[in-house]
Amino acid sequence: MNMKPSKVLNQLRSGEMASCTKLNLADSRTVEIAGIAGFDCVWTDMEHVPNDLGQVEKQILAAKAYDMDILVRVPRGSYSSLVWPLEMDATGIMVPHVMSLADARQVVRQTRFHPVGRRPVDGGNADGGFCKIDFNEYLKQANENRFVIIQIEDPEPLAELDEIASLPGIDVIFFGPGDFSHSIGHPGEFSHPDLIEARRLVAEAAIRHGKFAGTVGGPGNLDELLSLGYRFISMGADVVGLTQYFGGLADAFRGRKSKEVHYYGNP
Repeated sequence: MNMKPSKVLNQLRSGEMASCTKLNLADSRTVEIAGIAGFDCVWTDMEHVPNDLGQVEKQILAAKAYDMDILVRVPRGSYSSLVWPLEMDATGIMVPHVMSLADARQVVRQTRFHPVGRRPVDGGNADGGFCKIDFNEYLKQANENRFVIIQIEDPEPLAELDEIASLPGIDVIFFGPGDFSHSIGHPGEFSHPDLIEARRLVAEAAIRHGKFAGTVGGPGNLDELLSLGYRFISMGADVVGLTQYFGGLADAFRGRKSKEVHYYGNP
């Protein structure tokens, strides 16, 4: 028995782009809808969203059913917070607000098996085939087929960006423009020169050290991100789609409120 290969890693390693969308809702049916739509990966969240592990586990199962990768953004806590999604067989994790080279090294140590890191070993969960995968094969395949993403969302790690990007065990360097704009004192100014420069530096450092560059984007700037070297791009979110859809429907009703309409079986 072998671990299920990562679609995202296979595509990135082949020089292709990998598509992703973010989920704030906990329902596994949103994962199914994304899979039917044709995304390569869904990103579910435990940093900002009060999803519990049971809900995330159902989302992981739904992603596997549609041959889609699932990425879990983890909370910053103990090492268990980092590895629980991996042991439930999430295809990857995203660690937010990595602030320094020392911080990045600790992430690798806690999430990668020998010889790359010192992640504690169990093997009796879904990712290890519930002990069906050979012990050493489990370590090897987990290092090769599960991805670790670190987020650069603050100015502090830029001073050590090259050293961070060179670390073995990190697959994707992911630029977070929202928090970066906030951290430099210009919240929501996505065209600020410092943000544009940081986005360029992250992509260049990732490519220079054989890693993949990731960020959030949209149809309007997808070509620009690709030209910078970004290949793992998350576009949109379930809550944005629902908000816009429901808002449009509600607006249609509001537009008719000025017309007095009575209907009790007769016009």
